[in-house]
Amino acid sequence: MEKVKKSERVSLFRLIRLFAGFFIGATGTVFMINANIGVAPWDVLHIGISEMFGITIGQASIMVSLLVIILDQISGEYIGWGTVLNMIFFGLFIDLIMYMDFVPHTNGFLMSVSMVIIGLTLLSICMWWYIGAGMGSGPRDGMMLLFHRRTGKPIGLIRSCIEVIVLIIGYFLGGPVGVGTLLSAFGMGVVMRIVFKIVNFDAKEVKHQYIEFLISKEKRENIG
Repeated sequence: MEKVKKSERVSLFRLIRLFAGFFIGATGTVFMINANIGVAPWDVLHIGISEMFGITIGQASIMVSLLVIILDQISGEYIGWGTVLNMIFFGLFIDLIMYMDFVPHTNGFLMSVSMVIIGLTLLSICMWWYIGAGMGSGPRDGMMLLFHRRTGKPIGLIRSCIEVIVLIIGYFLGGPVGVGTLLSAFGMGVVMRIVFKIVNFDAKEVKHQYIEFLISKEKRENIG
């Protein structure tokens, strides 16, 4: 049975954890972009969209997140304030970090691979932090968790399958693809499982708070 509850007051600690998770994840994303050997599947899509419309990568991320949230809602996935804040601030933090330019750039292959692995690790830590805050999963992770619950397949496998599909779409939009893209597409699930195991975190056990007015009357009656 899915563990959910209606919106209640949110503690300052949980908000700090949520935003810290966003910043860690955005930093991981920029590490992978600056590795210069191909970006993660979602960022292949974001960069393709940013070049097509002349917007920043962060703005493209916000656009995609909004679309995914709409699809999540239509599919019956619960939406939390953390989901909405993820849509806005993850993209803003990506643009801020790229503007501040504190993440190194590299063209050396071994160093680039190391940066990709660091990026994947930071993204996995990010997921642990903001999903664990219990304010709803991120838009893309909401989709991942939805398919995870409905199919019963391992969460890492679901994530990898989704990212391969996103990669194909992003490629045809002109997004950059390289070795780093393959490492991300097939390595994200592995790294995530390792990180979750180290911290003993099970995303299915998190009791989230969701936005009540976005939940159907029938589902509200089943929420404690």
